[in-house]
Amino acid sequence: MATLSKITPCLWFDDQAEEAAKHYVSIFDDAGIDQITHYGKPGKEGPGRPEGSVMTVAFHLAGQSFTALNGGPLFTFSEAISFQISCDTQAEIDRYWERLTQGGKESRCGWLKDRFGVSWQVVSSAVIRMLSDPDKRRVERVVQAFMPMSKLDIATIERAYRAD
Repeated sequence: MATLSKITPCLWFDDQAEEAAKHYVSIFDDAGIDQITHYGKPGKEGPGRPEGSVMTVAFHLAGQSFTALNGGPLFTFSEAISFQISCDTQAEIDRYWERLTQGGKESRCGWLKDRFGVSWQVVSSAVIRMLSDPDKRRVERVVQAFMPMSKLDIATIERAYRAD
């Protein structure tokens, strides 16, 4: 069981909290389901979920705690919040990209939405370093290289960075 983080993102699902948590846990290393709670008897207030159905799933991915909540269809996800995955190799980018885009939708610059509508950024730690280079021309070339990409291609970005 993971230690509870000081800040734990809570992801509001209609009724896919357990399915989503299991999916994410299958993708990441150092991941697991920590606790599942269930709804009791329906009261006057609340989401009106069936007694015994999953209410929350506490889980962790790569040392980060999350809570998935089955709260009903009232709220949905948007790109306003995304989770960044910092990758050291192209193989790592490819692995996360392949698994998270299954049933989801690719976007630009390493962004995607998974099949549950959650936004992710699959980024390269090397590109992050390149973007902090004091040479503004290099930074501009890096940005020009990755802007039209869906999944990041580190080799192409590195060639743009080194072009002098």
